[in-house]
Amino acid sequence: MSTTEFVAPRTGRIDSKYNRATTGRGRFEMIAWLFMRLSGVVLVVLIFGHLFTNLLVDEGVRGIDFGFVAGKWADPVWQFWDLAMLWLAMLHGTNGLRTIINDYAEKDGTRFWLKLVLYIATAVIVVLGTLVIFTFDPCIPGSALEVCK
Repeated sequence: MSTTEFVAPRTGRIDSKYNRATTGRGRFEMIAWLFMRLSGVVLVVLIFGHLFTNLLVDEGVRGIDFGFVAGKWADPVWQFWDLAMLWLAMLHGTNGLRTIINDYAEKDGTRFWLKLVLYIATAVIVVLGTLVIFTFDPCIPGSALEVCK
């Protein structure tokens, strides 16, 4: 029978073979874990604010149309609100999928390609969404909108 020393929890003493916090990857995973918690809280506030504004104020769902979006995005506050919601939701979801890929993809090559596709898709959606928010112009050439005249 061998004698093994058991270290009491929370003593601050960690066996060196289990100390992963000193590596760069361990630190990244801790930051990613913390980001998921903080972004989740912020997303709840952003999403409920978005839903309240779009669904409960004025005419509700019946009032959402092209003009509603054009009026909303004419205000920089709503542009920033929707941009923050887009970026946080995409990064939050990407981080979650990255974790799932790390957990379930067994081969290094499979893991690499899945994460590459994930990162490319995320970059494309974030760039396109950002461009839509900041370059949105309600004045379509030839339109009969009074705002554009």
